[in-house]
Amino acid sequence: MSEERSASLARTAIWVACVAGLLHAASSLYWAFGGRWLLPTVGQWAVEALEESPLEAGLLLGGIGVVKALAALIPLAVAYGRMPGARFWRAVCAIGGVVLILYGGANVVVSGAVLLGLVRPEGGYDRQAMIGHALLWDPLFLVWGLALIAWLRLSAVHNSGRTAA
Repeated sequence: MSEERSASLARTAIWVACVAGLLHAASSLYWAFGGRWLLPTVGQWAVEALEESPLEAGLLLGGIGVVKALAALIPLAVAYGRMPGARFWRAVCAIGGVVLILYGGANVVVSGAVLLGLVRPEGGYDRQAMIGHALLWDPLFLVWGLALIAWLRLSAVHNSGRTAA
């Protein structure tokens, strides 16, 4: 693969990762500020937490949203040479990418198995949450992780010491 093609694919991958992460972040921030759309797809626990302790749950969701936004934006800044310590951040991105792939992939498989009736939880399950995890939130984590790892592979440090965006 040519260096130009590799750089182009790397740019596409980092933008896919960023968008996936920002979608996650935006959802958490939306719920933190009182939004309720799609909240049951996370789990009834989230709905109840916001009803019973809206300030505490809002602060927690807001913090989670900020962390997700940073996790989406820092790799983009690294890719475009706008973040000092690129080697450190690329290592952090590699760890994060693997965690996202394992977490998202495992949850897609498990929630899919439950929805298909292959696994029957003893105490039943929250159908809306299971659908959300099988079809939305965990596939988005998986895409985020796969795109991060693809970016890292495609933008590997060249002999010149520069990183392809």
